[in-house]
Amino acid sequence: APQARARWERWATVGLLAATAALYLWGLDRSGWANGFYAAAAQAGATSWKAFLYGASDAPASITVDKPPFSLWPMALSVRAFGLSPWSVLVPQALMGVATVAVVRASVRRVASAGAALLAGAVLAVTPVAVLMFRYDNPDAMLVLLLSLTAAAVLRGIEDGRTRWMLLAGALVGLAFLTKQLEAF
Repeated sequence: APQARARWERWATVGLLAATAALYLWGLDRSGWANGFYAAAAQAGATSWKAFLYGASDAPASITVDKPPFSLWPMALSVRAFGLSPWSVLVPQALMGVATVAVVRASVRRVASAGAALLAGAVLAVTPVAVLMFRYDNPDAMLVLLLSLTAAAVLRGIEDGRTRWMLLAGALVGLAFLTKQLEAF
């Protein structure tokens, strides 16, 4: 029975993540460039490492965007790898959404049943603001992923009492600060 339960739970998790990916990726190109301000910064970061590092909206890095650069880095790397298109700008956001659903499901599973964990992941996946956020190129997708990882690290730290989990949580909050400054706190 435990082996059958584990198999059922694994397949349900794979189904949840596949459905989430389909929801977030389906018709993604309809958004166009989404927020052109951040799309321009992703393009600049793909052509210049200086613009990448500083989150500049132009290749010479003379004008930076209004947020710290960490949330722009996955988009810039995607544009650098696949060329500039709405898909290369927005797919990293959608994948951050799938990762966030996986983190929430895993965190809830540590303290509750498999059904509760799958329900928590599904509720996050279909919440209208989450669907919008993970299909758009604002920094919020990275912020939510990092703060979900922070909560997971704190939960692990509380469970086993090891300092390394709390240090990881602090580092994740620091990266979240590099994503959207004081909103991370």
